[in-house]
Amino acid sequence: MSSSSPLVRQWTLLKILASRTDGLSVQEMASEMEVSLKTIRRDLDSFQHAGFMLYQETGPYGKKRWRLSPDTEGLKLSFDFEEAAALYLGRQLLEPLAGTPFWEAAQRAFRKIRSYFGNTATNYLEEFSKTFHHQPFGKSDYSEKHDVIDTLMVAIEDRRACQIGYQSLQSAELKKYPVHPYGMTYHHSSLYLIGFHGKKKKVCHWKVDRIESAKPDSEPFILIDNFDLEKHLRHSFGIFHGDEPVQVQIRFAEPVTRYVQESNWHPTQILTSQEDGSLLAEFKLTDTHEVSRWILSFGQHAEVLEPKELREDIIQEIAQMQSGYEASNQMCKQE
Repeated sequence: MSSSSPLVRQWTLLKILASRTDGLSVQEMASEMEVSLKTIRRDLDSFQHAGFMLYQETGPYGKKRWRLSPDTEGLKLSFDFEEAAALYLGRQLLEPLAGTPFWEAAQRAFRKIRSYFGNTATNYLEEFSKTFHHQPFGKSDYSEKHDVIDTLMVAIEDRRACQIGYQSLQSAELKKYPVHPYGMTYHHSSLYLIGFHGKKKKVCHWKVDRIESAKPDSEPFILIDNFDLEKHLRHSFGIFHGDEPVQVQIRFAEPVTRYVQESNWHPTQILTSQEDGSLLAEFKLTDTHEVSRWILSFGQHAEVLEPKELREDIIQEIAQMQSGYEASNQMCKQE
């Protein structure tokens, strides 16, 4: 992981605070870490929320200094066997992030767990892990994206603008423009950057696989309207996002009702069993692109009731599919 990444910076700052018995002012910490005062204040807030015993003292001339409590016994984490084993066995779930700073940090942690357990316990865990297999379907490859992801992580933490080079599916050329990176989300084995588009003047989503370059800018930015990543995605059925949420109603036939009921598909879902054995599913979504694909995956067992526009889109998609198959069959007969 880059020495400029937020995690490395925060860990370094904690170690400095632990070693300075006379404490440090926010200005001194900012100068030493070469970041803004705002970044240091956010780091201190994060430390306190995480449970680190930090306190502030007022010295001569009203100068305030931060200290790490002397009662804190080091900055080491400890796990019992079950906790460490659970983390180690869950490493397969991180495989889609191979090539990213997250993956590299995890690998270092797993090496420490292996060295702590010794050969006997590690061999046992390796054998036991074979009973659990993670099937990575359609995962992205981030082996060449380390620098891009690292730059974006630092920009998100420090709230600095970035110039990104993006190759969208609709465009044949690489486009470069400024963005304000707000955060990242992980969806269907791929990472997505969410931020403010400098030219379009609105919040947009970018698939990290298509970001060819990311160059940090010295320009700071302020989150618009107290932006909250979780709230922003609440009405998305995946990663696509629109404006106002609409009511979506789908009737599922009896053969698939149990399958639908077994999972939590969306935070707004309401599933209601019907007397005829069917299931009524209701969602509030700001975009219907992804839910339409999900509906089509159930074939004849799913019918859209609302909204009218989504129902018509599904009917048109089915008609085009049928037309394509009929044309293909006709060609095969002619051959």
